[in-house]
Amino acid sequence: MSELRFPLPDVGEGLTEAEIVQWRVAPGDRVELDQVFVEIETAKSLVELPSPVEGVVSSLLVEEGSTVDVGTAILVITTDDGGAVSSAPAPTAAETDAADLVADTAASVSSEGPRPAAEAESGGAVLVGHGSTGPAKSRRTRHPAPGGAHETLAPKQPRAAAAEVVVTPHATGERDPRLPVLAKPPIRKLAKDLGVSLANVTPTGPLGEVTRDDIVREASQTSVFRNIQTPEYPEEREYRVPVKGVRKAIAQAMVQSAYSAPHVSLFVDVDATRTMEFVKRLKASTDFAGVKVSPLLIMAKAMVWAVRRNPTVNAQWTDDEIIVKHYVNLGVAAATPRGLLVPNVKEAQEMSLVELATALEKLTITARDGKTQPSDMQGGTITVTNIGVFGMDTGTPILNPGEVGIVALGTIKQKPWVVDGEVRPRFVTTIGASFDHRVVDGDVASRFVADIASILEEPALLLE
Repeated sequence: MSELRFPLPDVGEGLTEAEIVQWRVAPGDRVELDQVFVEIETAKSLVELPSPVEGVVSSLLVEEGSTVDVGTAILVITTDDGGAVSSAPAPTAAETDAADLVADTAASVSSEGPRPAAEAESGGAVLVGHGSTGPAKSRRTRHPAPGGAHETLAPKQPRAAAAEVVVTPHATGERDPRLPVLAKPPIRKLAKDLGVSLANVTPTGPLGEVTRDDIVREASQTSVFRNIQTPEYPEEREYRVPVKGVRKAIAQAMVQSAYSAPHVSLFVDVDATRTMEFVKRLKASTDFAGVKVSPLLIMAKAMVWAVRRNPTVNAQWTDDEIIVKHYVNLGVAAATPRGLLVPNVKEAQEMSLVELATALEKLTITARDGKTQPSDMQGGTITVTNIGVFGMDTGTPILNPGEVGIVALGTIKQKPWVVDGEVRPRFVTTIGASFDHRVVDGDVASRFVADIASILEEPALLLE
């Protein structure tokens, strides 16, 4: 037997510290090879760390909420067999999904308040059948490896889940009112953020669980004025938020950008009526079935097109030289519960419209779910931010550090617009853009913004 001390690794490029967000194991727990044992928050994203060996957890050296430097020992594992990979048979996909769903629901419900009497008597939340308290089961996931995919164990969070559960899929929309609503934690959080009561949602998941689409559908039927009451101040006169993690990184990046790069900003109003018509046609197209289509997609494609005509907006300043990049890693500013993140779509210049739509959707969902990896936020060349989703007409965006251009898309709404000498209602938006004036001269910046505007006015130009 031997004890191994696990140091906090550098999970990104040059990261120096991270916060211990949540331990997935406790002293005395046995861990398998590649089993996730802790969740950490770096300056860029949430990251799950897997165990490099098989053994028993001797001690946790750092408390949750603590920020530690890279290289600091955080965990001690006692090994007795050299870390051999467990050969236990894997559960079927259906068994895994069902058990995870029930266990996730049990964990969420236990943290939300008292359980129904029927559930309390059974000892755990179950869909159909009976559960008995016992150790939480591990969850099998697949991780890519250099030699191909391999199966590893990754535990769910500690919970009083049923150790033996018999689950029968529900017919869509059916739910036993005596049992808690089946929904994974991210879905419950989304419902809470949108002010949706899970009890009022009709589930459409294959196991009778509530899905993301169910929540969004219910929210769309709820009045936007549901929360117009002015909330009361809490008893505490002040609320202090530690400056660390993503918030600390955002602050440092914005200060660096604002005080190191001389910003110049331009604005232009655009008749986006044909863009709105184009978006409507794409939504009805079978090629875009199941893919989210919005004006941001047209804006992103317009930027990629305009970059090729004005390459110096897609560059980097290094004091000694200007690096003009003949590829586009398009950053998309995303507002998340953890703060502003700017992941980027790699090699956007090579993508078709449907490929770009798919990439944008995946990128935004991953960011909102807190699963963006550090590599997804590195190497960006130019950024777009959609402030129109917040009802803003325009703004003066700050450059993402290392880039020399950023474009903001404002809200698109009907306004009076002169067309052929007559005032008509048209869908109008405002484009705002900022540039590093050390690299981008005014004429280049103006042509770039004008090119984007021309696409929004006539998206058919993209088909040439």
